[in-house]
Amino acid sequence: MKALLLTNEYPPHIYGGAGVHVDYLSRELAKLVDVEVRCFGDQQREQARLLVRGYGVDEQRFAAAPKELRSPLQALARCVGFNADAIDADVVHCHTWYSHLGGIVAKLVYGAPLVLTTHSLEPQRAWKREQLGRGYDLSSWVERTALEMADCVIAVSAGMQRDILRQFAVDPARVKVIYNGIDTDEYRPVATRDAFARYGIDPSIPYVLFVGRVTRQKGILHLVRAIEHLSPGIQVVLCAGAPDTEEIDREMTAAVRRVQEQRAHVVWIREMVDKPTVIELYSHAAAFCCPSIYEPFGLINLEAMACETAVVASAVGGITEVVRHEETGLLVDFAADANGYGEPREPQKFARDLAAAINRLLADEPLRRRLAAAGRARAVARFSWAVIARETVATYESVKRG
Repeated sequence: MKALLLTNEYPPHIYGGAGVHVDYLSRELAKLVDVEVRCFGDQQREQARLLVRGYGVDEQRFAAAPKELRSPLQALARCVGFNADAIDADVVHCHTWYSHLGGIVAKLVYGAPLVLTTHSLEPQRAWKREQLGRGYDLSSWVERTALEMADCVIAVSAGMQRDILRQFAVDPARVKVIYNGIDTDEYRPVATRDAFARYGIDPSIPYVLFVGRVTRQKGILHLVRAIEHLSPGIQVVLCAGAPDTEEIDREMTAAVRRVQEQRAHVVWIREMVDKPTVIELYSHAAAFCCPSIYEPFGLINLEAMACETAVVASAVGGITEVVRHEETGLLVDFAADANGYGEPREPQKFARDLAAAINRLLADEPLRRRLAAAGRARAVARFSWAVIARETVATYESVKRG
């Protein structure tokens, strides 16, 4: 058995949960089958049963295109490049719409069975038009075409599975749920605090932590608005970089500046930090907050749980399958659009409710400790990469070409 994984992100070029997923999955799969990864970038790696090849693009060829269209057009060019090298895999497995055209072409010209893992769905990320313009129509078309012709679609949560069946013409028998995973030997509580002095975090003041990109999807502006409702004596650490657009970067900058003028100990780390640093931040946080308005799975919650930190998260999408309310964390509801996604109808109420949940955890140390311990135990017991890799190989076996 040989699997070819097509992906935008792969180490060292990772900016989101999909890249983390492919990194760990590919390494675990390589213990069971031969794996080749074709990705965006300049990677060249070969070890045991894992081969990684990066594919670049001449960015100057796209310089005349509108700025918002360059990224999607370059993605399509790389997908053609994926297929310029002959494909001999038994199955092609794509991650995110950026790689989907590569899978479509591989299925058509090489006859390779196509498996897709859906980390998010374009119809439920309407804010992407702000970033991509008409490129959002292109990404949506590519995604729909790939999902509806795939031999198997892997949903990272049952909520995502329901969304796929509601949004696309896909046979339910071809949609399988396989959760995201976590390496609990790597993501675990650590004692070091090297990052504190580097970023100006006061170790004597308990803090609530956010980790993620500056994007509408992650709901970070709602958390920033919640800060004014936090009890005195709570520090806030926002580990938030890679803004989607200049507009949201300006909004975030202005919002953080306002709250920093109103209260002390609001720390904004404006970069995507390395793994040891983020594990330190998770490990010492009194609480982790995920205010996402759309989250098919919510890997950051699982990372925090594995580091034995209690979670406050919005009750949307796959988050409710990861975080158990009153068991491993606290879930916060908000009324959204008809599909259950989108901006809260009452954003100020959502901000106050986030703050109330954080205040409750910070005021009750026994509750925090109980939720944190249960979160770590759940991460270890339910979300092992070894289990996920075996389920994925079983999926490959069900569709592989004879």
